[in-house]
Amino acid sequence: MKPIRKILVIRFRQIGDSILAIALCSTLKRSFPTAEVHFVVNKNIAPLYEGHPDIDKIFTFDKNENKPFHVYIKKVWQVVHQNQYDVIIDMRSTIRTLLFSLFSLHTPFRIGRIKGYTRFLLNYPIDTYNKSLNIDMVQRDLLLATPLETIAPITYTKDFKLYITDTEKEEFREYMINKGIDFSRPIFLIGVTTKLAYKKWNQKFMLDILRRILKEHNDIQMIFNYAPGHEEEDAKNIYNALGCPDNIKINIQASSLRQLAALAANSTFYFGNEGGARHIIQALGIPSFSIFSPSASKSMWLPNNSTFAEGISADDILPQQKQAEMTYEQCFDSITPEEVYKRLNPIILKLKKNQL
Repeated sequence: MKPIRKILVIRFRQIGDSILAIALCSTLKRSFPTAEVHFVVNKNIAPLYEGHPDIDKIFTFDKNENKPFHVYIKKVWQVVHQNQYDVIIDMRSTIRTLLFSLFSLHTPFRIGRIKGYTRFLLNYPIDTYNKSLNIDMVQRDLLLATPLETIAPITYTKDFKLYITDTEKEEFREYMINKGIDFSRPIFLIGVTTKLAYKKWNQKFMLDILRRILKEHNDIQMIFNYAPGHEEEDAKNIYNALGCPDNIKINIQASSLRQLAALAANSTFYFGNEGGARHIIQALGIPSFSIFSPSASKSMWLPNNSTFAEGISADDILPQQKQAEMTYEQCFDSITPEEVYKRLNPIILKLKKNQL
């Protein structure tokens, strides 16, 4: 068989999904160092992957290229015919993403997820969502590289990393200093709210836990992370309810994903709701502690790698049988401030002693 020259990894959807997919890209690059690894993502999140050493080319699709189906088809056809891929890994394997394989039936390895309709176009379908597999999402993603073991040893890595330049980090650091941040003290990036309401921890509980941190660790500085709109309203309400303390900053704004990454890289720790910002934090090597909603399995979405990352979910408190008898809100509210703080405070103490 001819050498692997070009590999296409297709990973549409949100920030967290695509960040975890980096582990697959890095695995492929380490296993086939002379091959080009191309990455397909939504245009709005593509800047996160600029300059990544394991991604040679990024193909993006914006709303105007996704919605008119004929425009989408044309671009997919152009991508595969201009590159002649040896491997296509379709991480979602939807009707739309399968077009990459349909237009490239000569590709020796067309890998994706097992679904009822994928067997017609994928010659290596993988059961990545097998319920019997007690593994996290990164490990499930890495299963998509296993068919390539037939041609070469695969060097697997669970690490998923993002990269920003020293200039980007330094420029945002100066901005933070100008906004009153003291880099001789711990800086906590706080995910006080979420884009989706059903993933947001009880705001009264969030207020309670932030008060405890401020009372027992008054040297800690907090930066509230939020997006414009209802998230900003939530953040301001919590800030006002806390009495607008000097060591909380709500006016440090990242105007792009690259700036959000620079903010994360200049932080000491992340605490708050699980979401895209938390994935960025872990990908930059910053420790974190997250609160998982009942809709997001902690065992699935909190992968273990070289970066310290902990969290809490209803599964840590209640057996599945008990949860089945409760409403979604009751399960979420079982994550009380007391349960959070008894896990979080020892981490804060270790962090301040530079033991993490």
